[in-house]
Amino acid sequence: MSTPAPSATATARANQATARHELFFFNYFRLGQAAVYTALAFRPEHMAWPALPDPVLARGMALAYLFAALVMVARTRTMLHRPVLAVSIGLVLDIAAAVLALILMHDVRMGVAMMLAVNIATGALLLPLRLSMFFAAVATLAMLGHSLFDVDQPGSSDRELVEYGLFGAAYFACASLCYVLGRNIRATEALAEQRGIDLANLSQVNELIIRRLKTGVLLVDEGNRIHQLNESAWMLMGNPAADQRDLGSLAPELSRRLYHWRTSGKLDESATMLADGTPEVVPRFSRLAPNDDSHVLIFLDDTSLVSRRAEELTLSSLGRLSASIAHEIRNPLAAIHYSAQLLAESTELADTDVRMVEIINNHCVRLNEIIENILQLSRRERSRPETLDLGRWVHDFVSEYRQGNDLGADILRAVSGSEPVAAVADPQHLQQVIWNLVQNALRYGRMPSEPARVMVVARHSEAGVPILEVIDRGPGIAPKVAAQIFEPFFTTHEYGTGLGLYLARQMTEANQAALEYVRVAGGGSCFRISLTPPARTPAAAPVAARA
Repeated sequence: MSTPAPSATATARANQATARHELFFFNYFRLGQAAVYTALAFRPEHMAWPALPDPVLARGMALAYLFAALVMVARTRTMLHRPVLAVSIGLVLDIAAAVLALILMHDVRMGVAMMLAVNIATGALLLPLRLSMFFAAVATLAMLGHSLFDVDQPGSSDRELVEYGLFGAAYFACASLCYVLGRNIRATEALAEQRGIDLANLSQVNELIIRRLKTGVLLVDEGNRIHQLNESAWMLMGNPAADQRDLGSLAPELSRRLYHWRTSGKLDESATMLADGTPEVVPRFSRLAPNDDSHVLIFLDDTSLVSRRAEELTLSSLGRLSASIAHEIRNPLAAIHYSAQLLAESTELADTDVRMVEIINNHCVRLNEIIENILQLSRRERSRPETLDLGRWVHDFVSEYRQGNDLGADILRAVSGSEPVAAVADPQHLQQVIWNLVQNALRYGRMPSEPARVMVVARHSEAGVPILEVIDRGPGIAPKVAAQIFEPFFTTHEYGTGLGLYLARQMTEANQAALEYVRVAGGGSCFRISLTPPARTPAAAPVAARA
């Protein structure tokens, strides 16, 4: 498997770090080189070596080079953003100083040429290949040019020409090798930087996953001291203080079980409570390494979560079973209802028999509603949200409801403000939920001997959230009953199914909304749906523009 290439950010960061180190080394080496030239130029008078044909000029050159080296060292940090330019200027100074040193201090030509090789090699670590070869060529030509220029001077020989030629070859070799070395170093550092970032990100992800686990996780050493624990473990242990790390004092029962597991290898799987007011847990233990008890991981399984999962699985299985049973009941129920209707058409029925037929028809209707609700739960499709103007939508809904239902003396009206109320929801689901709530309000939300008065309101909440409300002026719902109205099959009416409000809440949650009951001051009930506001997208632009 191939190694992924480091990102551009990591490469740039690695290149900058490499340039910083190499540029500092380069400038400090130049400073040492200038100090050597200065020491040779200011040698004591009684020392005849090296010979200085012009001591004043040699000392002036050494001091100028020393000053330039000091300036380069002082401005290293400011030159980091342009390392190529800084290295190029430095190499020009180094080559010029080396040529002058060869002329003014001829006896130390070999040392000068060798130190210049270090300058060329260090510069090649930071420069592109062509520029590195250019400075190697300039240094070689400068050496050879000095040898040719000095060939007629006393003491010169062909040997110096050969030596400078060999130094030139060394310059090219050092520049090539150091360029390759620098490129590999930068690639390696960039890869290491990227691996460090990936490792840090992975560590943060793992820490976040462990922290958000529903299962409590603790890391305990051999001295029963807690090193790490996640949020679930912290809550299951009764929210201890941050400085309390001794497992024996925080959870004695858990410490006892850990000791028993360490000594005997047997695990007690019975549920226990670690602190007052916390759920019961089942602890499990695991070593970080085989046959190593220095650190142990403790997993705390919340029994309430296990029970809840089992209950969810049971309800899911019961739902599928109920759907299949309901489907099988529909055909015989339809036959019973049809037979009762035919029997009701007979003119020879007594009054008591007519009453019996009415009871049969009523219960058949009720059973059919229960079956329809159960089948609707089992085959409900996913929501297809759209951006709706709730003000216009409630007026259309009330108009459609009036056309399809005889209200008689009952009153149903839509209420919306002058400003549009935009929300995201599935219109079919919303239609079904509001229809169910309006049906309940017209049926139960009335005072004795008075017509029902129901409003469907579209407005913004104080926080700017779009909401729909179905409000009636009936007797309201008792607090004890209101706490259970959204549970399945809970009903206070003789012919109620107990699934209408449960279905309504399920559909609102499928649309990322919330349905709640709100008691109205002065009498009455209010079922409020808090919907999702539209995002700032092109699809929501028309509604947002009207708002």
